Amino acid sequence: MIMYGCICTIYFLYTVRSSNFAPEMYCGESVCQSKHICPFFPRLFARGFEITTYIYVWDNLRLLELPWDSAWAWWLAFLVVDFSYYWVHRFAHELNFLWAAHQVHHSSEYYNLSTALRQSLTQQFSSWVFYLPMALAVPPSVFAVHIQFNLLYQFWIHTELIRDLGPLEWVLNTPSHHRVHHGRNEYCIDKNYGGALIIWDRLFGTFAPEGNKVVYGLVHKINTFEIFHIQFHYYKYLWRRFNRYKKIFNKLGVLWKGPSWKPGKPRLGDHAEVPEVTGEELPFNPSWPLALKVYVCIHGLMLLGVYQDLFESRLMLSQLTVLMMTGYILLSLTSIGFIIDQRPTAPMLEFLRCVLMMMLHRYGYMTAPAPLFVPIEAFVSISLLYWGLQTFSQLISVKKKTT
Repeated sequence: MIMYGCICTIYFLYTVRSSNFAPEMYCGESVCQSKHICPFFPRLFARGFEITTYIYVWDNLRLLELPWDSAWAWWLAFLVVDFSYYWVHRFAHELNFLWAAHQVHHSSEYYNLSTALRQSLTQQFSSWVFYLPMALAVPPSVFAVHIQFNLLYQFWIHTELIRDLGPLEWVLNTPSHHRVHHGRNEYCIDKNYGGALIIWDRLFGTFAPEGNKVVYGLVHKINTFEIFHIQFHYYKYLWRRFNRYKKIFNKLGVLWKGPSWKPGKPRLGDHAEVPEVTGEELPFNPSWPLALKVYVCIHGLMLLGVYQDLFESRLMLSQLTVLMMTGYILLSLTSIGFIIDQRPTAPMLEFLRCVLMMMLHRYGYMTAPAPLFVPIEAFVSISLLYWGLQTFSQLISVKKKTT
């Protein structure tokens, strides 16, 4: 996680220097990507779901055992993992109940390395199914290496800095191909699902080259940085659509067909109905003071440190402590989202968070390197005082309006 943060920082500095890039837009977006820790929350309490089910099938149902020390077995595993990922990814776009999870990754209206970190909390509970057939022959150790390398490869292709890679574009999934995948232009919808390789898209007819300027994000914008809305709003929308129809086949269609499907339309909907884009669309970027941007960035970095410490020491802590710290991290992410969105309840929620942070710091649940202990405590105290005054001022204002 620290490595990802350093790489994103270097990328940010290079981008600011080499292009007409607005740093202020990166602040909220990058802090929002601190929500990439969400998919790892279940691993604080149990081993990863994917590898757990894989090991069970391997131990009890395997048909043969590929040699783990054979080069051809590793190359075969590379191809099969990437092939499986293609179908994981494609079904996540073409089945609405799976899209409810995957849409989190596509909700960013920017396209940079931090976009790769915006991941769903719930997608891991369905993707494991597609890899299980591998457990009939491929050792878990080989699978574990390849599934990580496959995801790691996809990190670097989330960039606009690299335009074209020549002949490699025919075989590899490149930044150009993946930009198309993240677009909401009509020609981009349901295209380029590949992980490391683009050959599967070429084989199965889902490939599209980069053409007109790509406009990123969801077809219908959500305009928020609030964690729970980003993660779960589509489930609420799905439930409303499900209840809208009376016929059982239409209800099932809402879940098992594409996000754009309607009765009387093709399985994946009519792409001609996708809202037209001009290339001039502006991403959601609330205007907020520089001081708040600095404040949010500092607290975002502190929060990543808290999570890193929690993840490394989780086996030595009680489940109650892990649960409490997880709750604090979720509260913090929510509060940061409220601040960026400039919601009226943001001061009160941030004041509550600062009180909790001070208590956790004082009682040893949150640690810091010795040289930073006093500065961090001072910064938290100032934060507590500021948001306390903001909350008091807000309450006085409300009282005056009601009298």
